[in-house]
Amino acid sequence: MAQANQRKSIFVTGAASGIGAATAKHFADKGWFVGLYDIDEAGLSGIAQDIGAQNCICGHLDVRDRTQWASAMEGFSQATAGQMHVLFNNAGIGRHGWFEDIAPEESDAIIDINVKGVINGVYAALPLLKPTKGARIVNVASTAGFAGAPQLAVYVASKFAVRGLTEALELELEPLDVKVTSLAPWFVDTPILDMGQTKNANHKMSDNLEESGVEIYPVSLAAQGAWDAATGTKTHYGVGKLSNQTRFLSRYFPGFMKRRTRKSMPPRDA
Repeated sequence: MAQANQRKSIFVTGAASGIGAATAKHFADKGWFVGLYDIDEAGLSGIAQDIGAQNCICGHLDVRDRTQWASAMEGFSQATAGQMHVLFNNAGIGRHGWFEDIAPEESDAIIDINVKGVINGVYAALPLLKPTKGARIVNVASTAGFAGAPQLAVYVASKFAVRGLTEALELELEPLDVKVTSLAPWFVDTPILDMGQTKNANHKMSDNLEESGVEIYPVSLAAQGAWDAATGTKTHYGVGKLSNQTRFLSRYFPGFMKRRTRKSMPPRDA
């Protein structure tokens, strides 16, 4: 098993692709030891090869399963001498479509992974975070956690929950020297943009974005945002100009935001 050997360490969920993979590589490039965890073991293997076996540890992790969390923490702790400098709670899914067209089971999965998975991670990681000086939890929320978006209702609800959890835990854990922040990306070029009404839907959210000309940011920008969230002093960190703009407008000009969103909505069948 690879060892951190006194290097700073980060535990990344959803590390096999997208923001998780880019963040893992970004931190490894800066000399950190990286824990790579996902249900996609083949994807993890490729990321581990890119990073180098001596710089990481890999493990299967379904964030809904507390038993798997406990096993992952045990292995990570052995590799890092019981330390964890950053928990990067990144694993997430989404479904795109009108609320009533998305099966309740699909909505259950969004809440179970995006919300309960994050909560499970905090519970599991605290025993390693608390004894680590200057430790931090970075929860991946979304710009959708600041402004409601049609055809993403349950996903939006999950990210509002992550935002609220972050703000509450920031206050709770501050006396324990564990800082809590969130990363709130705008649309980033990752597999989550392939979300449809169901897992294997033909029509994807990326199709809608392309048709409407919405700007999509590179995943490298999100990885830099993750670094900022892990090292900076703020609570919430956006990714891209449109993320920060949307958060500002939602806070200070909510009426304008609603009108603008209504204009961009596709027509609904009667």
